[in-house]
Amino acid sequence: MSEQRIDNRLWSAKARNLSPYVPGEQPQHDNLCKLNTNENPFPPSPKVGEAITQMLAQQADNLRLYPDPESEDLRATLAQHYHLNSDQVFVGNGSDEVLALVFASFFMKERPILAPDISYSFYPVYAQTFGVELIQIALESDFSIDPDAYRQPCSGIIIANPNAPTGLLLSLADISKLAHEHSNAVIVIDEAYIDFAQTDGATVSAVSLINDFDNLLVTQTFSKSRSLAGLRVGMAFGNASLIEALTRMKNSFNSYPLDKLAQVGARASVLDRAYFEQSCQRIIELRESLTAELTALDYNVLPSQANFVFVRPPLGNADEIARQLREQGIVVRHFDKARINEYLRITVGTPDQHKRLIDALKVLHNELDKSQDAISS
Repeated sequence: MSEQRIDNRLWSAKARNLSPYVPGEQPQHDNLCKLNTNENPFPPSPKVGEAITQMLAQQADNLRLYPDPESEDLRATLAQHYHLNSDQVFVGNGSDEVLALVFASFFMKERPILAPDISYSFYPVYAQTFGVELIQIALESDFSIDPDAYRQPCSGIIIANPNAPTGLLLSLADISKLAHEHSNAVIVIDEAYIDFAQTDGATVSAVSLINDFDNLLVTQTFSKSRSLAGLRVGMAFGNASLIEALTRMKNSFNSYPLDKLAQVGARASVLDRAYFEQSCQRIIELRESLTAELTALDYNVLPSQANFVFVRPPLGNADEIARQLREQGIVVRHFDKARINEYLRITVGTPDQHKRLIDALKVLHNELDKSQDAISS
């Protein structure tokens, strides 16, 4: 049966000209080793399921009613967790929705916004969607971010930290520098992976700087470190004025973004601090062991502070490696883009998934070596 041609004659010019974000592939196959979308390989806190089950058992009839539009209990719990006030906390339907509201609330101005040229590929999509001029600042040759390169007029700066797909971390000193030098622009630090970042054993979230800079906004998500990608919960932290702008925009777009189950489950996750900390530490340890194993295979592995590693195969043939791994049911992420097309992004998985990956890579590289020897002779 042939594909039906899409008739876009009734579309708006905006819809016709958009280039949507392409999410990581979600293949559905048996015995799949899925290491391409940075999902947590371990389950969320058991208290999440308990809280949702209890809510359904006691208040199932309440599902016919709208949820709390401001998620007050969840925001209060997050505020206590991060030593903030509730009016410094915003929650939305996943951090992608929160980021979209950020663009609408702060970046639709005359001046452009600045972002790294290699970063979360949704940023250019948001810019196009909201008619925002985006200037992409080139990363350094080692893929690091130089804050001095952002010393130009702008309405805002958005940086993923740790950056994606590189996994590299920008220091709090550099973030403070950006916020200080751009006091009339909103500095957005997208911390989707921050809970896997450590310096001398301490987390390095820019949330600690919020009370120092009224132009700093930090976004986070429950999808990665809290294993709740399926609930779609994201948040932003900033001074009360920034949060009020986000709330006004949210209430002009979707006034009930989080359903009751998401609010209850997310709150239970935050309250189970011990499980959260143990889970993050487990991912960090697995990341370091995976880094060591890939380095032993002569892969160039960037020093990741996320729940993934960004690696260059010895021959730079990342596309070929990704294709051959896929044939064996192992899915990793390859970006066919300038400067990073020789790299793979590999999600930190379980020990069994790592063994399957490394065993497959050893076989692939042995076969490539034999092919090279045959060509040489």
